[in-house]
Parts: sequence; C-alpha cells; structure tokens
Amino acid sequence: MLPIINMLIDTHCHLDSDFSPKTIPDLLREATLADVSIMIAVATELDSVKKVSEISSQYENVFCTVGIHPHEAKKFDISDVLILKEAAMNPKCKAIGEIGLDYHYKFSTPEEQKYTLEQQLNLAAKLGLPVVIHSREAEEDLEISLSRYAKRVKTGAIPGVLHCFTGTKEFGLKCLDLGFYVSFSGILTFKNADSIRECARVFPLDRIVIETDAPFLAPVPWRGKKCEPSYLKLTAQKLAEIRGMSFDEVAQATTENAKRLFNI
Repeated sequence: MLPIINMLIDTHCHLDSDFSPKTIPDLLREATLADVSIMIAVATELDSVKKVSEISSQYENVFCTVGIHPHEAKKFDISDVLILKEAAMNPKCKAIGEIGLDYHYKFSTPEEQKYTLEQQLNLAAKLGLPVVIHSREAEEDLEISLSRYAKRVKTGAIPGVLHCFTGTKEFGLKCLDLGFYVSFSGILTFKNADSIRECARVFPLDRIVIETDAPFLAPVPWRGKKCEPSYLKLTAQKLAEIRGMSFDEVAQATTENAKRLFNI
C-alpha cells in the first residue's frame, strides 16, 4: 500500500469526460498543487473503460474503475461482462463502477438497469472488488440489490461506496449497516443541501470519503463551472466545517478511508 499522507484523494472523477488527453498533465499538476495526491478515474460505459484504463496506466497517481452506468444499461449485453472482467485485471483497477440505479432520467428502463446492475454486482463479488454505486430516486430497489450483494462479500471486505451521496439519511444508514462507505461531493457547499450536510455531520467519519465527480458538480464558488480534481479541497474544507474539525483531521481521515476502500 502507498504510505498514508495528509493529502486528499479524489475518489470519483471522470478524466475521460470533457477533458482532452492533452490537458490531463496540467489537470493533475493543478490537483497536486491543491493537495490532491491521488485520483480515481471512474468509467461509465465500455469506451470509457478503455479510456480510464489507458489514463491510469500513464499516470502513477491515477487509478481507475470499470463499469457500466445505469444510463447506459439499455446497451448492455451479457458479453460485456467478459470485457469488464478483462479490464478489471489491470492492477490499477480498484473497483467495479460506476454502476447502480437511476429512475430520475430513465434513459434506460428500470428492468434494464436492474439486470445490468445484478450482472456487475456478480462480477464484483467474484473478483473481490468493491463497487462504486450511483443512486437516484431508486433507494427501495437498490437496497434490495445491495443487501443481497453484501451477503456475498468476503468477511471483513468493504462492499463498496455510495458515490456523490444525495439520498435520505435512512437509506444511508442502512447502507452503512451493510458495510458500505459514503462519498460526499461539492454538493455539500450548495445552498439548499441542508439534508446532505446533516448526513455528513452524523455519518461515522471512518466511513466517509470525498470526491469531485469532475467535470460535474463544481463546489461553490465555482458552481456551474467545469469541475476539476483540484477543487476537492473546497469539499474537504466544508466537511471539516460541518463536523467541527480541522482540515488536517478531515484530510487524514478521508485519505485513510479511501486507501482502505480501494486498497491503495
């Protein structure tokens, strides 16, 4: 494992989305200057899997995940599991994701999403990798799937993380009981995010990680702009404020948690 240092880990960013390959060195340099030492480049579909795998192989401080987002479930074929399995053999691949359920936009039907999710949860369980979960307006169905999956996870292993948490406190607590971690994004800084800030205040610190979800969800004062991994510090500062802790305490805790979650 890499040594624990008091720098930040962006546990979820999309370096293959809206960032040209030529800009990534500067993007990573800016992140390092902002105390972001490691980034997890998250895939959303098969072309994305290839891109984040390539990026992670080029940069020492970038790891990746492989998976198919619920929006892309309508295009899923069972043969895709073999492609994901092969990509997951990359030593820089640390999770299966971004996977889950999203009933808000309905780019794919609930049935398509649930089938795609189950196939990827099966893969994660077989490979012994954590999952990166996307959840939106689908907590009841997702709880059923995650409860079944958590029972298959090896004793003592971390089942995964709820990315960019915006759910209810009750759902979050149920997932914490299943062993999941919870990730907070720049949404913590948004004016109308009181319920999310309350979750960040009461959820156990040793289960919390942070992310940018770049290029999306830039924190205040950059809200509405293109988000970058270097903005992670603003989320860490807000989390420290919410919990009445120092920035260094939050940085150390979330870094340790992320390294434990992704085995880095």
